[in-house]
Amino acid sequence: MRGRFLFGVVGILLAGMLTGCGLASGGGGGGGGENGEVTLRLSHQWPAVDEGGEGDFRSVLARRFADDVSERTDGAVNIEIYPSNSLIEDPTQQFQAITSGTSDMSVYPLDYAAGDVPAFSITLMPAMVRSHAQAQNYAEAEIGQMVEEMTEENGVKILTWVWNAGAIGVRRGDPILTPDDVQSGNVTRAAGPRVEEMLESVGFGLSSMPSSEIYNGVQTGTLDSAITSTSSFSSYRLYEQVEGYTSPTGGNTFWFMFEPLIIGTEQFESLTDEQQTSVEEAGADLQEFAYTASEEDDIRVDEEFEEAGVNVQQMSDEDFAGWQEVSEPIWENFAEEVEGGQEMIDLARDVPEE
Repeated sequence: MRGRFLFGVVGILLAGMLTGCGLASGGGGGGGGENGEVTLRLSHQWPAVDEGGEGDFRSVLARRFADDVSERTDGAVNIEIYPSNSLIEDPTQQFQAITSGTSDMSVYPLDYAAGDVPAFSITLMPAMVRSHAQAQNYAEAEIGQMVEEMTEENGVKILTWVWNAGAIGVRRGDPILTPDDVQSGNVTRAAGPRVEEMLESVGFGLSSMPSSEIYNGVQTGTLDSAITSTSSFSSYRLYEQVEGYTSPTGGNTFWFMFEPLIIGTEQFESLTDEQQTSVEEAGADLQEFAYTASEEDDIRVDEEFEEAGVNVQQMSDEDFAGWQEVSEPIWENFAEEVEGGQEMIDLARDVPEE
C-alpha cells in the first residue's frame, strides 16, 4: 500500500531538481538548517485578510499560522503569504508548485491535485462526508492516517486539517435540494472530478472555472448554478447573484472538501529540528480554530444570504439519501479505477457520523 501512490521516477527527479533550484535562490527552506533563518512562501487562492486580521477563515488561518511561527522562532522562520492567487495564478496548481519548489506552503483543496494523484479524490467524494461532525472524525480514523501517509509519499505534509462544507447556489428559482430538482440544461460549476461525475449523471451540464470566477459566470448567465464552499459563497459575494441557496447547516451536504494547511516535505525537512517543532506545534494549535471557524462560517453565511433576500433552505435526511444513492456508482468507479480505491472507500464509509 505504501508505495502505490508515489510519483513516477521522472516526476520525482524533476520535482527534486526544481526544488533544489528554489532552495538555491533563497526560497523554500532557504538553508534553514545551515544559518537558522528561512523564508517560506505560503500561497493560496483566498482573498487577503483585512487590516484588522479578519476575512475568509482560511486566509485568517494562514495569517495566524505565519504570525505564530514567527513568534515561536523569534523571527528565524519568516512566512510570506501570497493570497488571491498572487504567486500561483492557477489555484489548482498549488500542489505542483510546492513539489517543484515554486511555492512552499498552501491552504489547499487536496482534490485539486487528483490529476496527479487520483487517490486524493477520496477527500472530495460526493455524499461521503455529510457533516462537520463526520469530517472532524477523519483525522483520527484509519482513512485519515492513510491520507496523511499518501500526502507525505507525494511530497506534502499536513499541518492543520481543514474541512469546508459546500452549498448550492442557483441563479434563478428555488434551491436545489434533491437530484430530482435539477432542471434540464442547468449548467453548474463544482470542484472535484468525482463530484462532477456524479453531477453529470443527474443531468447537470458542467463549466470549469476557479471559484473566484463564479460571480461573473452567474452574472453573465454562463452558469445557472454553482457548487462551492460556504466560505467562498461569502468571500466572492455570490449573495448578489443567486436567488436560491442550499445550505449545509441542516447537517447534510453532498460536497465536503478537505483543504488542509500543507508544507512541502522537502521544505519541512530543510528546517532545523527546533524549527520543525515550531511549525508542527503552530499548525496543531490552529486545529480547533479551523474546525470551529468552518462551522461558524456556515451559520454566518446563512444569515448573510437571508439578509440579502436569498431563499435559503437545508437538505433533509431524505434529500441527502437521494444524493447518496446517485453517488454510490461514483464510489464504485473510484474503487475500480484507483489502486487501493476499494480499501479507501470502505474505510471512509466507516468514519462515524457523530
